[in-house]
Amino acid sequence: MAADMDALKQTGSALTQPDAAVLRRAKRGDQRAFAVIVHGYERLVFTYVYRLVDDRRLAEDLTQDVFLKVFRGLPGFTGDSAFTTWLFQIAKNAVIDELRAIERRPNALNIDDVAMPMLVEPRFEQAEPIEALWAAVALLNVDLRTALLLRDIVGLSYHEIADSLEITLATVKWRIHKARESVQTTLEHEGFGHARQALIETDAAPDES
Repeated sequence: MAADMDALKQTGSALTQPDAAVLRRAKRGDQRAFAVIVHGYERLVFTYVYRLVDDRRLAEDLTQDVFLKVFRGLPGFTGDSAFTTWLFQIAKNAVIDELRAIERRPNALNIDDVAMPMLVEPRFEQAEPIEALWAAVALLNVDLRTALLLRDIVGLSYHEIADSLEITLATVKWRIHKARESVQTTLEHEGFGHARQALIETDAAPDES
C-alpha cells in the first residue's frame, strides 16, 4: 500500500522550475529547448487534466493544446511568476473552457458531474485503496478538485496555487482543507478509512511561499 500512496502524492517541496538557460532558448523559439520543457512537465499536466475531465482522449488533446499555448505564449512570459504557476494557469483555463463548452452542448452533464460515471458503488466494493482514493477525489466539485490536485499531485505551493487559480491564499487553504476533509469522509464511509493518509496532509504543515 505504501507504494500506491507514494505514487499518488508528490508533496513536501515546491515543483522544480525549468533550467533558466533552457527556458531562455525556448522563449526564442528553440524547439529542442521547448521539447525539454514538455518532457519535464507533460506527465504532470496530463495527470492534472485527466483527473479533472475523466476522459483519457480528451485529456490527451487538452494537454497538447496546453503546450501549444505555452509555446505560443513563451515569448511574452515575463517571469513575474514561476514558470509552473503560469503553466498550470494555462492548464486550468483550458480545462475550464472545455468543461463550459461541454455544459453548453445539448444534453450535456452538469460541470460538476463530468467525472461521475466511474463512481458507482460496485467500484468502491471491489476497489483497491488507490482506486478508492481516486474515486473519492473525483466526487469533489471542480473548484475543490483543482486546488487539491495542484497541491497534492502537482506539488505547487499555496501561493503558487493562489496565483494559478487567481484566488486568495485564504480561499486556497479553505478549498484544500475542505477537499481533504471530504475525501476522508468518503473513504471512511466506503470502508477505506485506513487509506485516508494517502492524500490527507496534516493542517500543521508550514506555509510555503
